[in-house]
Amino acid sequence: MKLNGKTILVTGASKGIGFGIADYLLKHGAKVGVHYHSGKAQANSLVKKYGSEHAKALQADLANSDEVLLLFENAVVFLGKIDTLILNAGVFLPHPMDTGVKEWYRIWKQTLAINLDAVGLMTKVSLDHFMENNTGRIIYIGSRAAFRGETEEYLAYAASKGGLTSLARSVARSFGKYDIKAFVIAPGFTRTAMAEQFIGEYGEAKVLDEIALNKLTEVTDIAPLVGFICSGAMDHATGTTIDINAGSYIH
Repeated sequence: MKLNGKTILVTGASKGIGFGIADYLLKHGAKVGVHYHSGKAQANSLVKKYGSEHAKALQADLANSDEVLLLFENAVVFLGKIDTLILNAGVFLPHPMDTGVKEWYRIWKQTLAINLDAVGLMTKVSLDHFMENNTGRIIYIGSRAAFRGETEEYLAYAASKGGLTSLARSVARSFGKYDIKAFVIAPGFTRTAMAEQFIGEYGEAKVLDEIALNKLTEVTDIAPLVGFICSGAMDHATGTTIDINAGSYIH
């Protein structure tokens, strides 16, 4: 796959799915803004690997709206213009029902601030940018939780991914005439550090029992699909949700 000339911003790109996506895009010739919150060394490892003319590490706390806006501005400065925005950053924070109500709500607000509020703001500024350039793509990294629900410890996470999915579909329907496309990729459990907390609590056997295949989804199962979308080959599938969950939820 050739992505030469493609300019892409990936949020949450210092680890997990985002890191794998950014690495794949850079490997295939794209120019990438590599967003990170605290993983500076990991983000800069991609800059070192592919060169500062192809990758730039961009720091921002997505819970802070001013930093969200600055992130997008800095990405445009580096990339010139953005072809595709990949909204991957997210948190998976437990807040079980035996948590006190104030702490429960604090985690709820923290989750939605990063997983949905920042996504909404990035969507707004990217739509303005894309309408000026008469084209663009947004790829939202969602979750199967938006469709099948989640365990009671992760109500905020499921709610945030449900909102993200609806937003993506609305963007696809409302902005297609501007040649703006939107997609959702909805993973199930993927072998990343974020999922290890759940696996550590419930055991890998429980997770494997839920899926149709014999092993958990890896980041390398997701990144090529993202690259394919970035290439423009799937533009007429705008509005689509693509499930990558090892057959654990089919709809």
